[in-house]
Amino acid sequence: MNWLENIELAFTGLFLNKTRSLLTMLGIIIGIGAVIAIFTIGNSFQGYMSSELQTLGANNITVVVANRESDSNTRGNPFSNTSSSNNLNQSDLIQDFMIESLNTEYDSSINRISLSQSVGSGETTYKENYANVSILGINEDYLFANNIDIIEGRNITESEFNLSNKVAIVSENYVTNLNLIEPIGKEVKVQSGTRLYSYTIVGVYADESANISTQSQKDIASSFYIPLSLAQKQSKSYGYQNFTIVTENGIDSSEFAEVVNTYMNNFYLSNQTYEVRATSLESVAETMSSLLSTLELAISAIAALALLVGGIGVMNIMYVSITERTKEIGTRKALGATNLSIQIQFITESAILTLVGGIIGIGFGLLLGLLGSSLLGYPGSANLMDMFIAVGTSMLIGIFFGYYPATKAAKMDPIEALRYE
Repeated sequence: MNWLENIELAFTGLFLNKTRSLLTMLGIIIGIGAVIAIFTIGNSFQGYMSSELQTLGANNITVVVANRESDSNTRGNPFSNTSSSNNLNQSDLIQDFMIESLNTEYDSSINRISLSQSVGSGETTYKENYANVSILGINEDYLFANNIDIIEGRNITESEFNLSNKVAIVSENYVTNLNLIEPIGKEVKVQSGTRLYSYTIVGVYADESANISTQSQKDIASSFYIPLSLAQKQSKSYGYQNFTIVTENGIDSSEFAEVVNTYMNNFYLSNQTYEVRATSLESVAETMSSLLSTLELAISAIAALALLVGGIGVMNIMYVSITERTKEIGTRKALGATNLSIQIQFITESAILTLVGGIIGIGFGLLLGLLGSSLLGYPGSANLMDMFIAVGTSMLIGIFFGYYPATKAAKMDPIEALRYE
Protein backbone atom coordinates (compact mmCIF):
# COMPACT_ATOMS: atom_id res chain seq x y z
CA MET A 1 0.00 0.00 0.00
CA ASN A 2 1.51 3.35 -1.04
CA TRP A 3 1.34 6.75 0.66
CA LEU A 4 -1.67 7.96 -1.34
CA GLU A 5 -3.66 4.87 -0.40
CA ASN A 6 -2.74 5.34 3.27
CA ILE A 7 -3.86 8.99 3.18
CA GLU A 8 -7.09 8.06 1.39
CA LEU A 9 -7.77 5.33 3.95
CA ALA A 10 -7.07 7.77 6.80
CA PHE A 11 -9.56 10.33 5.46
CA THR A 12 -12.14 7.58 4.88
CA GLY A 13 -11.85 6.53 8.55
CA LEU A 14 -12.05 10.16 9.61
CA PHE A 15 -15.34 10.79 7.79
CA LEU A 16 -16.87 7.45 8.74
CA ASN A 17 -16.43 8.29 12.44
CA LYS A 18 -17.01 12.06 12.43
CA THR A 19 -18.12 12.47 16.05
CA ARG A 20 -15.40 10.26 17.48
CA SER A 21 -12.77 11.97 15.32
CA LEU A 22 -13.93 15.45 16.38
CA LEU A 23 -13.84 14.53 20.07
CA THR A 24 -10.38 13.05 19.58
CA MET A 25 -9.15 16.23 17.88
CA LEU A 26 -10.66 18.52 20.51
CA GLY A 27 -7.47 18.76 22.61
CA ILE A 28 -5.40 19.48 19.49
CA ILE A 29 -7.89 22.14 18.34
CA ILE A 30 -7.89 23.89 21.73
CA GLY A 31 -4.11 23.74 22.12
CA ILE A 32 -3.25 24.94 18.61
CA GLY A 33 -6.08 27.50 18.70
CA ALA A 34 -4.84 28.98 22.00
CA VAL A 35 -1.27 29.29 20.72
CA ILE A 36 -2.32 30.89 17.41
CA ALA A 37 -4.70 33.28 19.20
CA ILE A 38 -2.09 34.55 21.63
CA PHE A 39 0.57 34.90 18.93
CA THR A 40 -1.89 36.72 16.66
CA ILE A 41 -2.73 39.18 19.44
CA GLY A 42 0.99 39.51 20.24
CA ASN A 43 1.95 40.15 16.61
CA SER A 44 -0.89 42.65 16.29
CA PHE A 45 0.22 44.51 19.39
CA GLN A 46 3.86 44.59 18.31
CA GLY A 47 2.87 45.92 14.88
CA TYR A 48 0.66 48.57 16.49
CA MET A 49 3.39 49.49 18.96
CA SER A 50 5.95 49.83 16.16
CA SER A 51 3.57 52.09 14.23
CA GLU A 52 2.90 54.23 17.31
CA LEU A 53 6.62 54.42 18.01
CA GLN A 54 7.21 55.92 14.58
CA THR A 55 4.36 58.38 15.19
CA LEU A 56 5.65 59.42 18.61
CA GLY A 57 9.21 59.63 17.38
CA ALA A 58 11.47 56.61 17.27
CA ASN A 59 14.48 58.95 17.62
CA ASN A 60 13.23 60.52 20.85
CA ILE A 61 15.15 60.13 24.11
CA THR A 62 13.47 61.11 27.37
CA VAL A 63 15.75 62.48 30.10
CA VAL A 64 14.30 62.78 33.62
CA VAL A 65 15.40 63.53 37.17
CA ALA A 66 14.54 60.56 39.40
CA ASN A 67 15.24 59.21 42.87
CA ARG A 68 18.51 57.34 43.11
CA GLU A 69 17.89 53.61 42.96
CA SER A 70 20.46 50.95 43.79
CA ASP A 71 18.57 48.26 41.88
CA SER A 72 20.14 48.21 38.42
CA ASN A 73 16.94 46.76 36.96
CA THR A 74 15.22 50.13 37.36
CA ARG A 75 18.03 52.18 35.84
CA GLY A 76 17.22 53.51 32.41
CA ASN A 77 13.49 53.36 33.13
CA PRO A 78 12.13 56.93 33.18
CA PHE A 79 8.86 55.76 34.71
CA SER A 80 10.42 54.12 37.79
CA ASN A 81 10.59 56.28 40.94
CA THR A 82 10.27 59.49 38.94
CA SER A 83 10.21 62.37 41.40
CA SER A 84 7.47 64.92 41.63
CA SER A 85 8.67 68.39 40.73
CA ASN A 86 7.09 69.57 44.00
CA ASN A 87 9.71 67.57 45.93
CA LEU A 88 12.70 68.85 43.96
CA ASN A 89 14.78 71.80 45.02
CA GLN A 90 15.99 74.27 42.40
CA SER A 91 19.47 72.74 42.69
CA ASP A 92 18.09 69.26 41.89
CA LEU A 93 16.59 70.32 38.57
CA ILE A 94 18.36 70.07 35.22
CA GLN A 95 19.75 73.50 34.40
CA ASP A 96 20.16 75.25 31.06
CA PHE A 97 23.97 75.12 31.23
CA MET A 98 23.84 71.30 31.53
CA ILE A 99 21.67 71.00 28.42
CA GLU A 100 23.81 73.50 26.51
CA SER A 101 26.94 71.55 27.46
CA LEU A 102 25.35 68.27 26.28
CA ASN A 103 24.22 69.87 23.02
CA THR A 104 27.69 71.28 22.36
CA GLU A 105 29.45 68.02 23.16
CA TYR A 106 27.18 65.87 20.96
CA ASP A 107 26.08 68.40 18.36
CA SER A 108 26.51 65.89 15.50
CA SER A 109 24.17 63.37 17.18
CA ILE A 110 21.46 65.74 18.42
CA ASN A 111 18.88 67.18 16.04
CA ARG A 112 16.67 69.03 18.50
CA ILE A 113 16.12 69.38 22.25
CA SER A 114 12.57 69.84 23.49
CA LEU A 115 12.07 71.76 26.75
CA SER A 116 8.89 72.47 28.69
CA GLN A 117 7.84 74.07 31.96
CA SER A 118 4.45 73.63 33.65
CA VAL A 119 2.75 76.72 35.01
CA GLY A 120 -0.31 74.92 36.34
CA SER A 121 -3.92 74.22 35.44
CA GLY A 122 -6.59 76.80 34.88
CA GLU A 123 -9.91 77.68 33.30
CA THR A 124 -10.99 80.08 30.58
CA THR A 125 -14.53 81.40 30.50
CA TYR A 126 -15.93 83.05 27.37
CA LYS A 127 -19.54 84.20 27.43
CA GLU A 128 -21.48 81.18 28.73
CA ASN A 129 -18.76 78.65 27.79
CA TYR A 130 -15.68 77.37 29.61
CA ALA A 131 -12.55 75.33 28.83
CA ASN A 132 -10.08 73.69 31.20
CA VAL A 133 -6.38 73.99 30.35
CA SER A 134 -2.97 72.91 31.49
CA ILE A 135 -0.57 75.81 30.90
CA LEU A 136 2.76 74.63 29.54
CA GLY A 137 5.74 76.71 28.53
CA ILE A 138 7.59 75.29 25.53
CA ASN A 139 10.68 76.05 23.48
CA GLU A 140 11.04 76.15 19.68
CA ASP A 141 11.61 72.40 19.33
CA TYR A 142 8.73 71.14 21.47
CA LEU A 143 6.05 70.90 18.77
CA PHE A 144 8.40 69.06 16.39
CA ALA A 145 9.58 66.57 19.02
CA ASN A 146 6.01 65.75 20.03
CA ASN A 147 4.55 65.63 16.49
CA ILE A 148 2.07 68.42 17.17
CA ASP A 149 0.58 69.95 14.02
CA ILE A 150 -0.66 73.53 13.82
CA ILE A 151 -3.83 73.60 11.73
CA GLU A 152 -4.65 77.28 12.04
CA GLY A 153 -2.50 80.33 12.61
CA ARG A 154 1.22 79.95 13.26
CA ASN A 155 3.90 78.83 15.67
CA ILE A 156 5.39 81.12 18.32
CA THR A 157 8.17 83.18 16.74
CA GLU A 158 11.78 83.39 17.93
CA SER A 159 11.34 87.00 19.05
CA GLU A 160 8.20 86.04 21.03
CA PHE A 161 10.19 83.29 22.76
CA ASN A 162 13.06 85.70 23.56
CA LEU A 163 10.82 88.59 24.70
CA SER A 164 8.44 86.39 26.75
CA ASN A 165 5.43 87.70 24.85
CA LYS A 166 2.04 86.69 26.20
CA VAL A 167 0.99 84.57 23.23
CA ALA A 168 -0.45 81.05 23.14
CA ILE A 169 -1.12 78.05 20.93
CA VAL A 170 -4.36 76.31 21.90
CA SER A 171 -6.05 73.04 20.99
CA GLU A 172 -9.02 72.37 18.74
CA ASN A 173 -10.86 71.16 21.83
CA TYR A 174 -10.23 74.51 23.54
CA VAL A 175 -11.63 76.41 20.55
CA THR A 176 -14.65 74.09 20.34
CA ASN A 177 -15.45 74.32 24.05
CA LEU A 178 -15.34 78.12 24.01
CA ASN A 179 -17.12 78.26 20.63
CA LEU A 180 -14.54 80.68 19.24
CA ILE A 181 -15.45 81.44 15.62
CA GLU A 182 -12.18 83.17 14.70
CA PRO A 183 -9.68 82.28 17.44
CA ILE A 184 -6.50 83.72 15.89
CA GLY A 185 -5.72 87.12 17.44
CA LYS A 186 -8.31 86.78 20.20
CA GLU A 187 -7.23 87.69 23.72
CA VAL A 188 -8.24 85.10 26.33
CA LYS A 189 -7.88 85.07 30.10
CA VAL A 190 -6.94 81.99 32.14
CA GLN A 191 -7.77 81.81 35.84
CA SER A 192 -5.11 79.65 37.54
CA GLY A 193 -5.64 79.56 41.29
CA THR A 194 -5.61 83.16 42.51
CA ARG A 195 -3.84 84.42 39.38
CA LEU A 196 -5.40 85.69 36.20
CA TYR A 197 -3.26 85.45 33.06
CA SER A 198 -4.00 87.10 29.73
CA TYR A 199 -2.76 85.67 26.39
CA THR A 200 -3.28 86.28 22.68
CA ILE A 201 -3.98 83.18 20.57
CA VAL A 202 -1.58 82.89 17.62
CA GLY A 203 -2.14 79.24 16.64
CA VAL A 204 -4.43 76.20 16.98
CA TYR A 205 -3.02 72.67 17.03
CA ALA A 206 -4.72 69.43 15.97
CA ASP A 207 -6.41 67.57 18.80
CA GLU A 208 -8.12 64.21 18.14
CA SER A 209 -10.43 64.68 21.09
CA ALA A 210 -11.92 67.79 19.46
CA ASN A 211 -14.30 65.62 17.44
CA ILE A 212 -15.73 63.99 20.56
CA SER A 213 -18.52 66.15 21.90
CA THR A 214 -19.42 64.79 25.34
CA GLN A 215 -19.74 66.54 28.68
CA SER A 216 -16.87 64.53 30.16
CA GLN A 217 -14.64 65.46 27.22
CA LYS A 218 -15.49 69.12 27.78
CA ASP A 219 -14.07 68.90 31.31
CA ILE A 220 -10.73 67.38 30.22
CA ALA A 221 -7.90 69.92 30.36
CA SER A 222 -6.07 70.45 27.08
CA SER A 223 -2.50 71.73 26.80
CA PHE A 224 -2.18 75.51 26.49
CA TYR A 225 1.25 76.33 25.04
CA ILE A 226 3.06 79.58 25.85
CA PRO A 227 6.73 80.71 25.43
CA LEU A 228 9.07 78.86 27.79
CA SER A 229 10.67 82.07 29.05
CA LEU A 230 7.24 83.44 29.98
CA ALA A 231 6.32 80.20 31.80
CA GLN A 232 9.55 80.36 33.81
CA LYS A 233 8.78 83.90 34.93
CA GLN A 234 5.20 83.00 35.88
CA SER A 235 6.17 79.79 37.74
CA LYS A 236 9.42 81.31 39.13
CA SER A 237 11.22 78.08 38.23
CA TYR A 238 14.26 77.98 35.95
CA GLY A 239 15.11 74.30 35.83
CA TYR A 240 13.66 71.17 34.26
CA GLN A 241 12.57 67.87 35.71
CA ASN A 242 12.70 66.37 32.22
CA PHE A 243 13.46 67.16 28.59
CA THR A 244 13.43 65.31 25.27
CA ILE A 245 16.24 64.79 22.78
CA VAL A 246 15.54 64.12 19.10
CA THR A 247 18.57 62.37 17.62
CA GLU A 248 19.81 62.75 14.06
CA ASN A 249 18.77 60.09 11.54
CA GLY A 250 21.13 57.12 11.59
CA ILE A 251 21.92 57.46 15.30
CA ASP A 252 21.04 54.43 17.45
CA SER A 253 18.79 56.09 20.04
CA SER A 254 19.14 53.21 22.54
CA GLU A 255 22.95 53.43 22.51
CA PHE A 256 22.95 57.22 22.56
CA ALA A 257 20.59 57.18 25.56
CA GLU A 258 23.34 55.39 27.51
CA VAL A 259 25.83 58.07 26.45
CA VAL A 260 23.43 60.84 27.57
CA ASN A 261 22.76 59.00 30.82
CA THR A 262 26.49 58.87 31.64
CA TYR A 263 27.17 62.46 30.57
CA MET A 264 24.27 64.03 32.46
CA ASN A 265 24.99 62.11 35.66
CA ASN A 266 28.42 63.77 35.82
CA PHE A 267 26.48 66.85 36.98
CA TYR A 268 24.79 64.81 39.73
CA LEU A 269 27.83 63.10 41.29
CA SER A 270 27.47 65.09 44.51
CA ASN A 271 23.67 64.73 44.65
CA GLN A 272 22.88 61.95 47.11
CA THR A 273 19.13 61.92 46.47
CA TYR A 274 18.59 62.28 42.73
CA GLU A 275 20.11 61.09 39.48
CA VAL A 276 19.34 61.42 35.77
CA ARG A 277 17.83 58.65 33.65
CA ALA A 278 17.83 58.73 29.87
CA THR A 279 15.69 56.25 27.97
CA SER A 280 14.78 56.03 24.31
CA LEU A 281 11.30 55.13 23.12
CA GLU A 282 12.94 52.35 21.14
CA SER A 283 14.34 50.74 24.29
CA VAL A 284 10.96 51.05 26.02
CA ALA A 285 9.37 49.29 23.04
CA GLU A 286 12.05 46.59 23.19
CA THR A 287 11.34 46.05 26.89
CA MET A 288 7.62 45.76 26.23
CA SER A 289 8.27 43.33 23.36
CA SER A 290 10.45 41.22 25.64
CA LEU A 291 7.75 41.12 28.31
CA LEU A 292 5.17 40.22 25.68
CA SER A 293 7.36 37.41 24.34
CA THR A 294 7.74 36.02 27.87
CA LEU A 295 3.97 36.17 28.32
CA GLU A 296 3.44 34.42 24.97
CA LEU A 297 5.80 31.61 25.99
CA ALA A 298 4.06 31.21 29.35
CA ILE A 299 0.62 30.96 27.75
CA SER A 300 1.99 28.65 25.06
CA ALA A 301 3.35 26.37 27.79
CA ILE A 302 -0.13 26.18 29.29
CA ALA A 303 -1.60 25.52 25.84
CA ALA A 304 0.97 22.72 25.42
CA LEU A 305 -0.84 20.85 28.19
CA ALA A 306 -3.94 20.81 25.99
CA LEU A 307 -1.79 19.42 23.17
CA LEU A 308 -0.47 16.73 25.52
CA VAL A 309 -4.02 15.78 26.50
CA GLY A 310 -4.96 15.80 22.81
CA GLY A 311 -2.00 13.56 21.99
CA ILE A 312 -3.00 11.08 24.68
CA GLY A 313 -6.53 11.10 23.25
CA VAL A 314 -5.11 10.31 19.80
CA MET A 315 -3.10 7.42 21.22
CA ASN A 316 -6.17 6.09 22.98
CA ILE A 317 -8.38 6.25 19.89
CA MET A 318 -5.66 4.58 17.80
CA TYR A 319 -5.65 1.66 20.25
CA VAL A 320 -9.44 1.44 19.89
CA SER A 321 -9.15 1.58 16.09
CA ILE A 322 -6.50 -1.16 16.03
CA THR A 323 -8.62 -3.37 18.28
CA GLU A 324 -11.64 -2.90 15.98
CA ARG A 325 -9.56 -3.73 12.90
CA THR A 326 -7.62 -6.68 14.27
CA LYS A 327 -9.01 -9.07 11.65
CA GLU A 328 -8.22 -6.57 8.89
CA ILE A 329 -4.63 -6.41 10.11
CA GLY A 330 -4.46 -10.22 10.21
CA THR A 331 -5.83 -10.48 6.67
CA ARG A 332 -3.32 -7.94 5.32
CA LYS A 333 -0.41 -9.69 6.98
CA ALA A 334 -1.61 -13.08 5.69
CA LEU A 335 -1.65 -11.60 2.17
CA GLY A 336 1.97 -10.50 2.54
CA ALA A 337 1.86 -7.04 4.08
CA THR A 338 5.07 -6.23 5.93
CA ASN A 339 5.31 -4.94 9.51
CA LEU A 340 6.59 -1.61 8.13
CA SER A 341 3.60 -1.11 5.81
CA ILE A 342 1.17 -1.81 8.70
CA GLN A 343 3.09 0.60 10.93
CA ILE A 344 3.12 3.35 8.28
CA GLN A 345 -0.62 2.91 7.67
CA PHE A 346 -1.58 3.62 11.28
CA ILE A 347 1.01 6.37 11.78
CA THR A 348 -0.40 8.07 8.66
CA GLU A 349 -3.94 7.84 10.08
CA SER A 350 -2.76 9.35 13.37
CA ALA A 351 -0.87 12.15 11.60
CA ILE A 352 -3.87 12.98 9.36
CA LEU A 353 -6.15 13.07 12.40
CA THR A 354 -3.94 15.59 14.22
CA LEU A 355 -3.25 17.55 11.01
CA VAL A 356 -6.97 18.14 10.45
CA GLY A 357 -7.30 19.08 14.12
CA GLY A 358 -4.39 21.50 13.75
CA ILE A 359 -5.92 23.18 10.69
CA ILE A 360 -9.24 23.61 12.49
CA GLY A 361 -7.31 24.94 15.51
CA ILE A 362 -5.51 27.48 13.33
CA GLY A 363 -8.82 28.76 11.95
CA PHE A 364 -10.29 28.93 15.46
CA GLY A 365 -7.17 30.66 16.83
CA LEU A 366 -7.07 33.21 14.01
CA LEU A 367 -10.71 34.11 14.53
CA LEU A 368 -10.18 34.46 18.27
CA GLY A 369 -6.93 36.41 17.86
CA LEU A 370 -8.30 38.87 15.31
CA LEU A 371 -11.42 39.39 17.43
CA GLY A 372 -9.27 39.96 20.52
CA SER A 373 -7.05 42.46 18.69
CA SER A 374 -10.11 44.32 17.46
CA LEU A 375 -11.59 44.50 20.98
CA LEU A 376 -8.27 45.79 22.33
CA GLY A 377 -8.33 48.55 19.71
CA TYR A 378 -5.53 47.77 17.26
CA PRO A 379 -5.43 46.12 13.81
CA GLY A 380 -5.16 42.34 13.73
CA SER A 381 -2.06 40.75 12.22
CA ALA A 382 -1.23 37.06 11.77
CA ASN A 383 2.17 35.49 11.10
CA LEU A 384 2.26 32.85 8.37
CA MET A 385 5.30 31.20 9.94
CA ASP A 386 3.35 30.62 13.19
CA MET A 387 0.74 28.74 11.17
CA PHE A 388 3.33 26.53 9.46
CA ILE A 389 4.88 25.75 12.84
CA ALA A 390 1.42 24.92 14.24
CA VAL A 391 0.71 22.55 11.33
CA GLY A 392 4.10 20.89 11.77
CA THR A 393 3.58 20.57 15.51
CA SER A 394 0.17 18.94 15.10
CA MET A 395 1.59 16.39 12.64
CA LEU A 396 4.51 15.60 14.95
CA ILE A 397 2.06 15.01 17.78
CA GLY A 398 0.20 12.55 15.58
CA ILE A 399 3.39 10.72 14.61
CA PHE A 400 4.72 10.66 18.19
CA PHE A 401 1.51 9.47 19.87
CA GLY A 402 0.56 7.20 16.97
CA TYR A 403 3.92 5.43 16.83
CA TYR A 404 3.42 3.04 19.75
CA PRO A 405 -0.11 1.87 18.76
CA ALA A 406 1.09 1.49 15.14
CA THR A 407 4.07 -0.57 16.29
CA LYS A 408 1.78 -2.77 18.34
CA ALA A 409 -0.43 -3.34 15.27
CA ALA A 410 2.61 -4.16 13.12
CA LYS A 411 3.80 -6.80 15.57
CA MET A 412 0.49 -8.68 15.68
CA ASP A 413 0.64 -12.38 14.92
CA PRO A 414 -1.46 -12.89 11.73
CA ILE A 415 -2.94 -16.21 12.93
CA GLU A 416 -3.99 -14.77 16.30
CA ALA A 417 -5.35 -11.67 14.56
CA LEU A 418 -7.49 -13.75 12.17
CA ARG A 419 -8.88 -15.76 15.09
CA TYR A 420 -9.78 -12.57 17.01
CA GLU A 421 -13.50 -12.16 17.74
